[in-house]
Amino acid sequence: MRCQCSIARGWEGLCFQQQISLMFSHRNHATKAYVALGSNLGDRAGNLLLAVRGMMEAAICVIRVSSIYETEPISEVEQPPYLNMVAEIGNPLPAPEQVMARLLRIEYLLGRIRDVKDGPRTIDLDLLMYGDIESRTEFLMLPHPRLHERRFVLEPLVEIAPHLMHPTLKCTCEELLGKVEDKSAVNRWVP
Repeated sequence: MRCQCSIARGWEGLCFQQQISLMFSHRNHATKAYVALGSNLGDRAGNLLLAVRGMMEAAICVIRVSSIYETEPISEVEQPPYLNMVAEIGNPLPAPEQVMARLLRIEYLLGRIRDVKDGPRTIDLDLLMYGDIESRTEFLMLPHPRLHERRFVLEPLVEIAPHLMHPTLKCTCEELLGKVEDKSAVNRWVP
């Protein structure tokens, strides 16, 4: 699809209007998506706030956020406790790959360094679910493959979307929380 207007630029000659249309091409397929946020380095609460702000500045519509929870790390790597929360994002939604790319950019801008697997981090942003879309690529796994195993994700997710249905497991988030084997401590954070 080549653009015929005089301001054609960017992706293979598409004009700005066509690029926007492509970026938001999934908006009718999913009305809501969910992002897990976590931080255990530096100003943990400040990092979460900056990540939410970063999402809004990246044209990701943040609808609501859960409370903040303090959680113990589930890694073998020695590290401080995390602060975790979940954000619900909604229409207009960029395509899932665009959302993931923007989340990775926010992590980079907030100083995320990936030098130790499961190591401490200034910010961690995971796209948990995007409507009922399933994706199994190297870049994007939807729904998040370990979401149902992690109490630190399920507790805040259930707070804001208890009846949200997992698209492949066919259970609500509340049911998944009731079945989770992870017994790590997850407590509402009080500053």
